[in-house]
Amino acid sequence: MASLFSLAGQTALVTGASRGLGRAIAVALAQAGASVLCASSSASGSNDTVTAINNAGGKASALAADLSDEAAVEQLAEQALALGPVHILVNCGGTIFRAPAHQFPMNEWHKVMAVNLDAAFLLSQRLGAEMIKRKQGKIINIASMLSYSGGITVPAYTASKHAIAGVTKALANEWAQHNIQVNAIAPGYFSTDNTAALQADTARNAAITARIPAGRWGEPEDLAGAAVFLASNAANYVNGHVLAVDGGWLAR
Repeated sequence: MASLFSLAGQTALVTGASRGLGRAIAVALAQAGASVLCASSSASGSNDTVTAINNAGGKASALAADLSDEAAVEQLAEQALALGPVHILVNCGGTIFRAPAHQFPMNEWHKVMAVNLDAAFLLSQRLGAEMIKRKQGKIINIASMLSYSGGITVPAYTASKHAIAGVTKALANEWAQHNIQVNAIAPGYFSTDNTAALQADTARNAAITARIPAGRWGEPEDLAGAAVFLASNAANYVNGHVLAVDGGWLAR
């Protein structure tokens, strides 16, 4: 049974691997046996993640790309593929901007959509083309609780995460015939940089925690099992699914 979850011999590209959820996923995939290409927005951004993986006996290397820059995303795909086949893609890199909808700056709207949606689609497209040739691959997108609801003062982030859920299903429909599984993880409320503003808002923090049946916010490591599952042979018949890892938030 353990072999179902082994990622030995697989190479994974994880964006947003410098910290938070991306780092936790990169570490988890490495612990399951994958060689991990850790991508971040700066040349040295993923160094700590790479060092942690390699010091623990795993195998990792760093790549960098500004996910808001289409040309840089194209180059990231080329660099990853130049190193050999990429069997697993995790689109975790993301950004958020908070402002009332009637005052939301369009330049920030475009940036959020470029990073959260366009980069994920472009990487899926480029790496997916190679997966189609090999008749094997796993793509994991990072969705959100805001793939289901509207949120407050985050219209661009909400739009991008609704779209990620839709793109996940669209790619699964086209690529399942090629033995490629495309799924998403929708994290609940996790203690990361992206939620720092919510954590600091005493009233909102308390209201959110009160609604979570688990009684706490998630820690990045709480995503490890879900990521390994969706990247492994254990999920070979799971496709187009958005897996909520939310401490029970959606059940409330």
